[in-house]
Amino acid sequence: MFMIIGGDGKEYGPATPDQIRTWIKAGRANLETKAKALGSEEWRRIGDFAEFAPPSDTPPVMSEEGAFTSATSSAAPAPAAPAGPVLADRGQRLLARVIDWFIEMLCAVPGGIILGREVVKIVIAATQGKEPDFSELDVPRLILGASVLLGAWLVLLGIQVWMLASRGQTIGKRIIGIRVVKLDGSPAGLIGAWLMREALITVFGMVAGFIPFVGPVLLRPAFHVTDWCLIFRDDQRCLHDTLAGTKVVKS
Repeated sequence: MFMIIGGDGKEYGPATPDQIRTWIKAGRANLETKAKALGSEEWRRIGDFAEFAPPSDTPPVMSEEGAFTSATSSAAPAPAAPAGPVLADRGQRLLARVIDWFIEMLCAVPGGIILGREVVKIVIAATQGKEPDFSELDVPRLILGASVLLGAWLVLLGIQVWMLASRGQTIGKRIIGIRVVKLDGSPAGLIGAWLMREALITVFGMVAGFIPFVGPVLLRPAFHVTDWCLIFRDDQRCLHDTLAGTKVVKS
């Protein structure tokens, strides 16, 4: 008996070898589909199991010219039926996220440069246990820097949300070649790709951070680390994927 992972990322089974052969013939699985024997924790290709390996002792068949040839060599093997979109690698997802973070930092540079000198004054006063003397601060510079910082963030947010809603991709995911889809492989759209998957998880983290004492230093970091670590499950779906009913696949 075997368990298999379907094209939607869900586990199916237990199934007998005959049932799996029927699924392969129907195009619901192929020799690249991940499977494991019942009672085992090791996921392997279906083609790696002896039960599904092509026969090596196929008797010869008569060719049109009348010569005996091997059945396995005379006919080209039928192409395996696709089992649905291929899940993105964990490394690809991490790299796409790092690219998005890097772009966010780049967008913050102009505003940070404008704010830099005034922010340093505030930080120095705070480290000395003093209240900032706003009469010594360049308030127009603070307003300009904050406006540039906020404006750049809003522009980037708009681009990312539009790309997620229309393509299921952020800039980073577009560069790496992966995208967010629903479990059935259909487009996730605005609600699935951004609202439920990105915005909601951010709100949950912020709420955890508001809890006095333990929130900012313990609960919020623990919440996000737990979210990310769930990618090491067999279906590679983080908490935000589970909430949104999505998965990340190669595009």
